[in-house]
Amino acid sequence: MPVTIGALREGAPQETRVSLTPEVADKLAKEGARVLLQRGAGERASFPDALYKSAAWADSADQVLAEADVLLTVQPLTTAQIHKLKPSAVVIGFMAAHTRLDEVRALKNQGATAFAMELVPRISRAQSMDALSSQAAVAGYKAVLIAASHLQKFFPMLTTAAGTIRPAQVLVIGAGVAGLQAIATAKRLGAQIEAYDVRSATREQVKSLGAKFVDTGVSADGSGGYARELTQEEKASQQEVLDSRIAAADAVVTTASVPGRPAPKIISRAAVERMRAGSVIVDIAAEQGGNCELTRAGEVVEHQGVRIIGAVNLAADLAYNASEMYARNLFNFLKPALNKGELAIDWTDEVFAQSCLVSGGQIRHEPTKKALEA
Repeated sequence: MPVTIGALREGAPQETRVSLTPEVADKLAKEGARVLLQRGAGERASFPDALYKSAAWADSADQVLAEADVLLTVQPLTTAQIHKLKPSAVVIGFMAAHTRLDEVRALKNQGATAFAMELVPRISRAQSMDALSSQAAVAGYKAVLIAASHLQKFFPMLTTAAGTIRPAQVLVIGAGVAGLQAIATAKRLGAQIEAYDVRSATREQVKSLGAKFVDTGVSADGSGGYARELTQEEKASQQEVLDSRIAAADAVVTTASVPGRPAPKIISRAAVERMRAGSVIVDIAAEQGGNCELTRAGEVVEHQGVRIIGAVNLAADLAYNASEMYARNLFNFLKPALNKGELAIDWTDEVFAQSCLVSGGQIRHEPTKKALEA
């Protein structure tokens, strides 16, 4: 029997992406799999049902949950959905385990196997599977467009009969994938850009995109491509320099976050109060608590004339391209486990081993296991 690979119409509020695009559905069918989609799964991402030439259709989410051997998702499943899975089902998608412990427990009790795309190791071989990076690139691009639309200034320099308009000053905090995409987008729009990251290794990347690197004299290079936690003395030294650059900026885009932890607080109320009226902060880390002290997820807060935008799920604002990239990430992750239409997971493969959250009634991810035990 060929493996049945299913995808749902995402039910989370404001989630418009889909985990399976027509292109990837065709690729999975060529691998010998049966592809099963809930009707309307891709409509909000501009993939109408008619484009899925290789898919079978289910009239309800319950049918997909009951029949899928492998379920591809964007957002984590609810506990009610998990209880409708086959006991042997494999779920692949974002799991947000640190905030969804009840769902992790339900997956464990159901006997399902769950792979978290945010746990895919950052190794060369897994770059094509790195969904965090693909979706962060979308968020970085969109964040700059939001900043430009809220700022009461032009981004580029303009020379007009009424005089020369100076370009906007943009500061990007965090030079990961989202930050680098934000820098590149702001550069295309003609702004003058500064960027900061506690990891000194990003300096050359920032400069290569035409931005000036803000040097605070503090380096926090950590393992796995993420920054380490700073000491209190380092934070104070960093903040003194950074606050002066925040005050000089017309628009600030903050992207600093570490999966599974609260976002570091980088912009204080006092720093906001030093900014010029009309300035804008777009906080990509809003869902993790925000990089700005005044950020509220999903809201626009105005404080002494400065707008703080708590951006959430920005990838869903560009659902077509975000879905294309995410579905390819999922395909590249799953393909090594497909053998002539059957599922055969190689547990010696570090990609599968390290990204597995739950399997065989056991929590495989140690931080999540400890959180559940606590």
